[in-house]
Amino acid sequence: MSLFGDGLEAAVQKAFTRPAPKSAGAQMRYLVKQLKGTKAVAQMLRVSQRTVERYVKDQIKKPRPDLAARLEREVKKRWQPQIRAKAKAKAASTGGIVIDTRARMGYTAPIGSTDQDRIRHLTVALPPVYAARLFEAQEQGASDARLQEIAAEALKEVYFQDGGRRAGSLEEVRFTDIEHLEFEL
Repeated sequence: MSLFGDGLEAAVQKAFTRPAPKSAGAQMRYLVKQLKGTKAVAQMLRVSQRTVERYVKDQIKKPRPDLAARLEREVKKRWQPQIRAKAKAKAASTGGIVIDTRARMGYTAPIGSTDQDRIRHLTVALPPVYAARLFEAQEQGASDARLQEIAAEALKEVYFQDGGRRAGSLEEVRFTDIEHLEFEL
């Protein structure tokens, strides 16, 4: 499970205008329509083609917990692609993204400053350029560590350096031991 990737995905899903299908049959029918066939859905979900057909016809109504989770994840990944794209474009061009986190943060600075790591709870509005970098990295399949680096750079500039008005000699921000992380578009 990817903490940053899932957090970004949850923020985008808040922009949806309609709820995704809830029942297993409706979810299967949606995926069959999207992937243009039961065979592709069966391969993606790692079940037999006949099982997919049964869900489509509502002959099976309650999937196993692991299949239910895969099914829901795949539906939400494909649900309302235009709304998803608009939300990302708005955040990357004008709106920016808000990060709410409780984590251990510290920094590397010149000798004589108090750079001790400590738990901080921050809610910071990040500029659109960082929202664009986060979404771009996520689309390219970046690891959670890379997304964490981008978020740390953003917090360094926005929170610690206040856009260049203070702590100009700050070299690096450490962003570890994340207890809570949430994004808002």
